[in-house]
Amino acid sequence: MLQFYFLSVLLNAITGLVLIFVDRDDLDVDTQNKIPPFARDETFRLVLGIMTSVTGFFKLLTAVRGDVPVVGDLIPAIAGLAGGFTLLYEFYQTRSTADEDTLPPVIQRIVTSKRYVGLGCVAASALHFLFPTILFL
Repeated sequence: MLQFYFLSVLLNAITGLVLIFVDRDDLDVDTQNKIPPFARDETFRLVLGIMTSVTGFFKLLTAVRGDVPVVGDLIPAIAGLAGGFTLLYEFYQTRSTADEDTLPPVIQRIVTSKRYVGLGCVAASALHFLFPTILFL
């Protein structure tokens, strides 16, 4: 469906940019002032994480006409699931007193490398937009 194609491209790009730029401390003051204040808002990030995760999940189930189901959009779907999960886990971490050491090592790597997940989301979004009919994209 074209709606999920558009949502996947848009939400992966926004999620990637939020994960890459918003929490960086090494940005200069001019660059920090260019980031909109709502990008730091917890509610915005929660809603963005939910929408990105749901869109990533539905990208696995739906296919654009002429595309292969499931594997046709595998990379954007996985990028959306990873980016959405990262934002959702950030929100959970701010609200919870649970220890971070109880997570499996794979999930700990995803959560601690937010910038790389963000870069993956932006790359998947750009490639999915430029090459919509290529397998896995």
